[in-house]
Amino acid sequence: MSELDLSSIVRTVSEYTKRYIKADLWALLMLDPQRNELYYVSVDGQENQRLGDIRIPVGEGLAGWVAQHGETLLVPEASPNSRLGSAAGGIGFVVRSAIGLPIRGRKGTLGVLEIFNPHPDANSDYLIAFLHILVDYAAIAIENAQDVARIQHLTITDDVTGLYNARHLYNLLSQELEAAQKHSSALSMVFLDLDRFKEVNDQHGHLIGSELLAKVGRCLQTLSRPSDKCFRYGGDEFALLMPGTTREQALQLARAIHEKLAQSIFVFGNDLKLRIRASAGIATYPGDGSTVHAILGAADQRMYHVKATGRGRVEA
Repeated sequence: MSELDLSSIVRTVSEYTKRYIKADLWALLMLDPQRNELYYVSVDGQENQRLGDIRIPVGEGLAGWVAQHGETLLVPEASPNSRLGSAAGGIGFVVRSAIGLPIRGRKGTLGVLEIFNPHPDANSDYLIAFLHILVDYAAIAIENAQDVARIQHLTITDDVTGLYNARHLYNLLSQELEAAQKHSSALSMVFLDLDRFKEVNDQHGHLIGSELLAKVGRCLQTLSRPSDKCFRYGGDEFALLMPGTTREQALQLARAIHEKLAQSIFVFGNDLKLRIRASAGIATYPGDGSTVHAILGAADQRMYHVKATGRGRVEA
């Protein structure tokens, strides 16, 4: 109950399940509420990267039924070809009998605990009652961990765009600089400022301005590589952190993003359509320095040089 790390909670639940319930296999799944699917976080008490891509829609199979109905399901005998019999097909396991218990918190089902082919005594009223107590406490612990993680995420997230904020930029840039120095690799950063953004606020109001910032943020995130990190630095300024990227590579990537952003048409609820251009400056480790302030300063200076000499381009 005092543990706030989700991985530790999962290990504890798996450990106690294995200790008290004799069976061939134990599995713990968590619910992805956005996709309405379950995914494996532990099998036999071990995290398994191979299972990370296996998704079970709510309503399908043993775990899906339990998640949908929020009720414990006991299957004393299942046909290998039945819907429940193939419940663990994703992990290459044939189910002869099974127990599925919902992990339910204040806000609904959080996950499912599955026990495959339990030994006969596992179906006793005593052990089923024990499992209900276990998943009740697991639900409280998981919700606590999720709440803390959500709060921690809010402290590093910009509330308008959903991107990382400036505070997190300083932390991540510092970490990436240390990694670049350790591995003798490059690191680039793009500082990007929207051109004439004040005119949007003046002509259409601050609500449209804020919505445009959010749309631009999502656009930048879509156009960036998975390894890059996007930030809203403040106002109408954004930053892209590109680990392992040389100046030439960053310039090529930034120009492609800059061009696609300029071509994007942002549509608003009142049939308003807007386009926006940007000015950008690039700084790279080690050429522009080895500290957070040196890299930020160089990128910022180049971006302002672009603003002062015509706007709408990328300078490295």
